[in-house]
Amino acid sequence: MADITYDFTNKTVIVTGARTGIGLAAAQKFAAAGANVVLAGHHEPNKEAADLNAKGYHAASFQVDVANEEQVRAMVDFTVQKFGRLDFAYNNAGIQSPITKTADLTLAEYNRVLDTNLKGVFLCTKYELKQLVKQGDGGKIVNCSSMGGLIGLAGRSAYHASKHGVLGMTKSTALEYADQGINVNAVCPGVIRTPMVDRMLAKEKDAMDEYIRDIPIKRLAQPGEIADAVLFLCSDGASYIVGHALAVDGGYTIH
Repeated sequence: MADITYDFTNKTVIVTGARTGIGLAAAQKFAAAGANVVLAGHHEPNKEAADLNAKGYHAASFQVDVANEEQVRAMVDFTVQKFGRLDFAYNNAGIQSPITKTADLTLAEYNRVLDTNLKGVFLCTKYELKQLVKQGDGGKIVNCSSMGGLIGLAGRSAYHASKHGVLGMTKSTALEYADQGINVNAVCPGVIRTPMVDRMLAKEKDAMDEYIRDIPIKRLAQPGEIADAVLFLCSDGASYIVGHALAVDGGYTIH
């Protein structure tokens, strides 16, 4: 797969969920494109940020629980203090839930998933927007939904509720800020080879094998393939894309 290159010199981006998987791939690609990158995660991605700095890039790490309003506010403040401004954000932090029928799903588990996947995206978007509006010169926000935001799958009601919610919020937010030069969009990854999916492959092999059989492209995606879509949505090439849910799923949701 050929590398896709962008020039984000003097731009600053926040990437949440940046310690592994799609978030780390996106942070690495933003850094390679010249951006200042704040890698944020529930477990602070300080080693990952240090690795990028060792390569001559510009990166910093921040520990954040995206469901905690004060921590999210502090994340944006830290970014501006460290690099002077904010240009892009990839709100990627998310968690999965075990396969459970809705009647058997506990309220605690439902709240756990919604707190990170939906409330967390809301809080990040809220404080990122405040900074972008304050700066007054536009910006790009990409929220991570899922193919689970476009379709339903049995046993995943909490996860799919959260990811459908991300798309609804993304569309409404995009309408509110488009005339200020702030583009808000979402990516909808399919089944990606990440540590979270590796755990699902180990624990739910039959269900995961069935998913993979139904992917027209007949393979899992690599994290970098989703990251490329994120960088595109932050580029000038996506200047007229507003409130879009970009499926990067190997054709799964075409069915």
